[in-house]
Amino acid sequence: MLHVLALDLKDDPALIAEYEYYHATMRPAIESTIRAAGITGMTLYRAGNRLVMLMETDDTFSFERKAQMDADNPTVQEWEALMWTYQQALPFARSGEKWVLMKQIYDLP
Repeated sequence: MLHVLALDLKDDPALIAEYEYYHATMRPAIESTIRAAGITGMTLYRAGNRLVMLMETDDTFSFERKAQMDADNPTVQEWEALMWTYQQALPFARSGEKWVLMKQIYDLP
């Protein structure tokens, strides 16, 4: 299944460059937790300070399960705390929400 999510980065070119560097050199431990949650593919796109994530998942994936796995993993918690120094919530995000699930409004068959 395909999920599309959005998030903003802090609008600072130096911070954006650091964020991109961290993703270009992603730690294998973080990638393995992503795969263990049932995510089979993930792509990030950036326009200005807006990020869009395309996430392909298998039948074992759920956002609730992923959140619990992340909460139980100190390495992921460290990564998320670091990433939050570069990220900011979308103006309409719920309290504590980082990535916002986007609603599909069109599909060219």
